[in-house]
Amino acid sequence: MLNLDTGSETPPTTDPRAVEALVAYAFAPVHKAALGVAFGLTAGVLTALVTLAHVLLEHGGGLPLGLLGQFFYGYEVSVPGAAIGFFWAFVTGFVAGWFLAFLKNLCTALWVFLVRTKADLTQPFLDHL
Repeated sequence: MLNLDTGSETPPTTDPRAVEALVAYAFAPVHKAALGVAFGLTAGVLTALVTLAHVLLEHGGGLPLGLLGQFFYGYEVSVPGAAIGFFWAFVTGFVAGWFLAFLKNLCTALWVFLVRTKADLTQPFLDHL
């Protein structure tokens, strides 16, 4: 392993506390609200920017953005529609990000549970008494 401070090779650590800290960091749960806000802001800003660009360029062709009105109540390709689109895209992105973080945390917890259970079952039965 390369030591970034000195640039020299250092042997991997065998300190149990350091290993536990690294494992805890690797399997740390994702903050659901933070990922939801990140997804929501990204989706909202992109929707508003695309709508405003479409309004400012005023060309007849391009993306059929009016179809977003089928999914986002009150949305239309206009400046007020950009604000409405931002709101609905934020809500949709927040729900998607929150759910993705929830699934990641659930899968990680189940995997750790299964690994620990399998490790416990490989020990002889009388060792548990």
